[in-house]
Amino acid sequence: MAHLQQRRSQNVSGDFYVDSTCIDCDTCRWMVPEVFHSAGGQSAVYHQPTSEIERLRSLQALLACPTASIGTVEKPKDIKEAQQSLPILVAENVYHCGYHAEDSYGAASYFIQRPEGNVLVDSPRFTPPLVKRIEEMGGIRYLYLTHRDDVADHQKYAEHFKCERILHSDEINSGTRNVEIQLSGSELFELAPDLLIIPVPGHTKGHTVLLYNNKFLFTGDHLAWSDELNQLIAFRRACWYSWTELTKSMHKLVNYSFEWVLPGHGRRYHADAKTMNQQLQQCITWMKSTK
Repeated sequence: MAHLQQRRSQNVSGDFYVDSTCIDCDTCRWMVPEVFHSAGGQSAVYHQPTSEIERLRSLQALLACPTASIGTVEKPKDIKEAQQSLPILVAENVYHCGYHAEDSYGAASYFIQRPEGNVLVDSPRFTPPLVKRIEEMGGIRYLYLTHRDDVADHQKYAEHFKCERILHSDEINSGTRNVEIQLSGSELFELAPDLLIIPVPGHTKGHTVLLYNNKFLFTGDHLAWSDELNQLIAFRRACWYSWTELTKSMHKLVNYSFEWVLPGHGRRYHADAKTMNQQLQQCITWMKSTK
């Protein structure tokens, strides 16, 4: 939990604050941009919540913070309400889990609620309130892992929910060697008629993305929106395998129709399919000019 004695001086006065253990993962800033911002290489509160919805969303960010760096001066009496509100609906039957893991440097994970079996995309922290909510929503059939960086508490989720984990073989290490479904090569993998796994090497050698219902693209660390550049981007400074291969992989996505980019790191993006394709083409052009 956050410590008041470590409260950063960049916070405005009031109940909510960020302490000096912040790792600058950006989670709180994209979850509640009207309350949190970047200040001195870490997050800080620049505007205290002034409505019930702002307070709820700030408490959701507090729970999502991977290092428990967000705190309140007064013990929040409504914390159970915030716990009960997670996962947070993104659209239709797709949810943001919250409870980001420090092991994944604060990457977002998602939950797809399907009659044929629910899918957890990348691993959040294994924490009782979230586990209980997922149980209430029908459990987990598949735990799909985009790449090696964002696996966090996958083992605990697999043991608790008896779900099958999915990860490309090029991403397997000692901590994931028991993953049940290990993909290989560069071929598409149709997990179900509405679930298509697309290999996109670049950020890492075996990175994949998941296309759900030709509408939601779960991109891990392959593709995200940049508020700074006002466009879709790949992470040049966090490309651990090959920028050339990452650029080639981005070309693959032009052939698919989707309306949501839901990344592990970086910001989400939502647009109609035509606009999304145009933004993707712009991203590719930018990548080719980026050394």
